Amino acid sequence: MRNSLIIFFFLIFSFFACEKQSATEKLDASMNNAKRSAQKAMNRFEEETCVEGDLECLAEKAKNRAEESADYVEDKSGELMDTMD
Repeated sequence: MRNSLIIFFFLIFSFFACEKQSATEKLDASMNNAKRSAQKAMNRFEEETCVEGDLECLAEKAKNRAEESADYVEDKSGELMDTMD
């Protein structure tokens, strides 16, 4: 019982130690969110005004979604690394 309590408290303290982010890391995260939102808005506008044809527009839409997903994963992995530091 005592060993399990020691392990439990160790895990809780190690979890809270990993949750700290500096102010610059938080600022970087919010800047990344703003950039992604702006890019997403531009992509949606371009998709709405697409006049090339159905297949070309769908291909552009798929390309935009793939880029947005890649940017999101890249940003979140960087934020996770900042959190772990």
